[in-house]
Amino acid sequence: MVLDLTVAPNAQFNIDNKTITIYAFDASKPTQNLHNQTVNIIASGPSITDLAFAKLLDMPTIFVNGSISLTEQYDFTNIVGYVISDARFISHQPEILQKHYTGQPLYATLAVFEAMKITHPALLLMYHQVMRILHPVDRPLATKSKPSFFSKQGFKEKLLNKKKSLTEFKTHPNFVIDDAHKPKVIGVSLDITYGFVEGGTVAYIAAQLAFSRQAGAIHLYGIDLLNSDQPRFYESTDNSAPSKLSKAITERIVPSFNLLGRVYKHQGIPVTNFSPISKTLFDSLNE
Repeated sequence: MVLDLTVAPNAQFNIDNKTITIYAFDASKPTQNLHNQTVNIIASGPSITDLAFAKLLDMPTIFVNGSISLTEQYDFTNIVGYVISDARFISHQPEILQKHYTGQPLYATLAVFEAMKITHPALLLMYHQVMRILHPVDRPLATKSKPSFFSKQGFKEKLLNKKKSLTEFKTHPNFVIDDAHKPKVIGVSLDITYGFVEGGTVAYIAAQLAFSRQAGAIHLYGIDLLNSDQPRFYESTDNSAPSKLSKAITERIVPSFNLLGRVYKHQGIPVTNFSPISKTLFDSLNE
């Protein structure tokens, strides 16, 4: 059986009586190639506040969620990506995009862009040319707003959008799937043109994006995990968003990153976790 991984190549939005198009990510486009450079992925763990950024500022950098607020304090000169996968981030921290998003290449799910149409329509209108849609491989339509289930179109999309088991992708050349892992199957994508595999944190998606874009090495910062009950570096104790990391750390996040580290290293791309908090958790992301 050959899996049909066809997804919509773009999405259109009507803003102020103007129709804009946001295209799906395509790793084959020359503009997406990072030419074997070392890429830094900056997450939002509290350890970020102790990081010496001076040596990182001119390196290719990918931000996730609120870590882009670091651009207010530091002059990053080579921002190659900004990743948001959960629309709840848009609703919980709308001021972050309003204040810090200035046209950096944005990679997000369709749900995120639909949320931005409501909260940040001017940003979509101004910067849609540098935005790209990402989708989870097991739910290619799950990031799209769903019409009524009882409508003909809604019923059709409900059938198309039925979540697939990752095991179905075990023989697909663009994925490595560990279906022996318990309690849930885990996996990693070799080209997220065909979808990303979720691993419990947006940084996992960012790492798959970097690999798909031909990074030469991937360095992870701020993936702390063990202090996930503490506010992110850009939050305070009064406005921190709920975190589900503690429940997923041992069962999903750490095993997923260890799988990613082994698979990418085998492909010649080393992945290193520089968080002093979570460094001991991983067996394949150490220097």
